[in-house]
Amino acid sequence: MTFTQLKYAVCIAELNSFNAAAKKLFVSQSSISTAIKELESEIGISIFERTNRGIALTTAGSEFIYYANNILLQVNALSDKYSEGGSKKKFYITMHHSTFATKVFADVVNHFGLEDYEYGLFETKTADVIEDVARGKSELGILYLSEYNHRYYMRLFKERGLSFEVLAEYGVSVYLGKNHPLAKREILSLSELEEYPCLLFDQGENSSAYFYEEIVSAYEYKNILRTSDRATCLDLVKRLNGYSVGVGILSDTESMSELHAVPLDTDEKIKVGALYREGSVLSAPAKKYLEEFESYVPANSRGQ
Repeated sequence: MTFTQLKYAVCIAELNSFNAAAKKLFVSQSSISTAIKELESEIGISIFERTNRGIALTTAGSEFIYYANNILLQVNALSDKYSEGGSKKKFYITMHHSTFATKVFADVVNHFGLEDYEYGLFETKTADVIEDVARGKSELGILYLSEYNHRYYMRLFKERGLSFEVLAEYGVSVYLGKNHPLAKREILSLSELEEYPCLLFDQGENSSAYFYEEIVSAYEYKNILRTSDRATCLDLVKRLNGYSVGVGILSDTESMSELHAVPLDTDEKIKVGALYREGSVLSAPAKKYLEEFESYVPANSRGQ
């Protein structure tokens, strides 16, 4: 087993493609395929399986990639620390769609500057948040959990070797355009919103309600529009007299400037928290992010 083989395997798992990994690593596809075949023969497991949609990690392969990625991360950290000059350290976050989490990230970038770190912030589906952190692509994941799915997630995190730290807890609100007929209400029930379209973030193949970002996950929304982009979601909320469900924080961004947040009549709470690999030592930007997040949240929260 070599570091090159581990690097190949992790890259293939990240891109879900032998061909894309070969291009990224500037090697031929035959070379990368041979290296993986030899690796699988040596360790006695199949890391990848081919499906009609491409390739997928086997159960044993997923565990192998987890450990392989940890090894590569440690080797890279040593290289960065002791090589002359060193390359930039990386601080990546993958998260649910959020405006105030983005604001905190910008504060961290401004604090540490661009000289020593390469930064990445990715808004995506729930399963991808978990996968990015488990594989080590991102150091932190930011997730919204509800009472409905909290227990399910705790089991899943334990299986993947992940820890979840609750940073804040909120009541639930709905976002409405300023011209929406119900925008001036002090509190709303979901039954009053039934005839209006609810904007949900698409979860792809993981369509189970457990993976919804929207907090009242067990509720069967009557009229649904799905999108994958936060700006598109907010634009459709305004244009279609729709609504979306969230924590009720209205940031000072232009996309949020024409919205109202109205508390929802429910006892359910939203847990917003950080996901990271169990036992990992967090970097300085990660620690700063968690500190800033917790200090930012209470002053801006609603319905706690």
